[in-house]
Amino acid sequence: MQAIASSAMNDHVPAVHLTAPTVLVTLTGPDQSGVSTRLFEALGRHDLEIVDVEQLVVRGRLVLSVLVTEPSDTEAMEASVQLVAAEVGLDCEVVHGTGDNRPRRVGRAQVTLLGHPLHPTAMAAITRRIQQAGGNIDRINRLARYPVTALRLEVSGADADVLQSDLAAAAFEHGVDLAVEERGILRQAQRLVVMDVDSTLIQGEVIEMLAEHAGCADEVSAVTEQAMRGELDFEESLRARVSLLEGVPESALAEVKRSIVYTPGARTMVRTLKRLGYRFALVSGGFTQLIAPMAEELGIDYFTANELEIVDGRLTGRVVGPVVDRAGKAEALRRFAADARIPVKNTVAIGDGANDLDMLAAAGLGIAFNAKPVVRDQARTSVNVPYLDAIVYLLGITREEIEAADADDDVPGA
Repeated sequence: MQAIASSAMNDHVPAVHLTAPTVLVTLTGPDQSGVSTRLFEALGRHDLEIVDVEQLVVRGRLVLSVLVTEPSDTEAMEASVQLVAAEVGLDCEVVHGTGDNRPRRVGRAQVTLLGHPLHPTAMAAITRRIQQAGGNIDRINRLARYPVTALRLEVSGADADVLQSDLAAAAFEHGVDLAVEERGILRQAQRLVVMDVDSTLIQGEVIEMLAEHAGCADEVSAVTEQAMRGELDFEESLRARVSLLEGVPESALAEVKRSIVYTPGARTMVRTLKRLGYRFALVSGGFTQLIAPMAEELGIDYFTANELEIVDGRLTGRVVGPVVDRAGKAEALRRFAADARIPVKNTVAIGDGANDLDMLAAAGLGIAFNAKPVVRDQARTSVNVPYLDAIVYLLGITREEIEAADADDDVPGA
């Protein structure tokens, strides 16, 4: 009980007065061991409090800034930190009366850029738009250097929705992918990732693979393209394509399963996010007979798809039950989120076709992955590189963290 009481009392300890004068001490130069310790030891000999600390090391160059309350003897304090800087061979800047002890500005967002490659002109365009939106870039750090360059920009002072709108045009113009998310406590919560399958989780369309066995691959492919572009009603197009499969032997399903190729990075994405407690769902306009084995293989928590009718060992050209269409995909996302007790705002949806649009709109983060133009135009976020694990960078995970985790688990190729 005593520990609880002490903790409660600490909640009411007054913070440093927001208008109290402050001093900003900044050390820059070659990084080396023990710099922060020596600086804090020097500051500890004076009557002051630490208000804020930021440290960054870029290519062996250190930037260490410490904001403190103004001591009674500022000259003595400055002499102490200048001595530390001289002893370790760093430059030192001391700025008095900064007044920068206020809370960080409201409107906190995270902007993630993916470039393949990433050119300076693209960065200039994005940062200019952030400034024009009233935002300030507090920090930039790299999440990955291959197979794409991924950067995370932490922005304050601008609304995330405004940033998304303003930055999308610049990103498209300069050929980079961009995602904007509001920063807050919910970013740390468990998430549910809901994926389309054909041309997203896997390369190609399963129904077209089956059509090859029926000798109608070109006809089915043409209808598929119309449906994915939103030119045909999905249910109508699905039933029309499935009818062309009448008479195909059930054994063709096993042959197609063996020929399925996952999108590069798919296994890495699932493996990485499962380590963090994420849940996964597959929501597909494809077929249960092929989706179920994939879900089992990858450790997917939920899935829904259409079921092909099979009689006497052959496809009848019909599906059993209601079709998983555009509206059905969005409903499945909500249903799986409710079952996992994860708020819809903490869901991530990934898809490429027009029948994914409702699902992408319903999710907290909807990502058009190598999508058709109609989908890219309507989705809030697009990824146009051919690596599915690029999605993890949008969630703030670095390439180095992925590789370290794989090495710890002895994952082949890590």
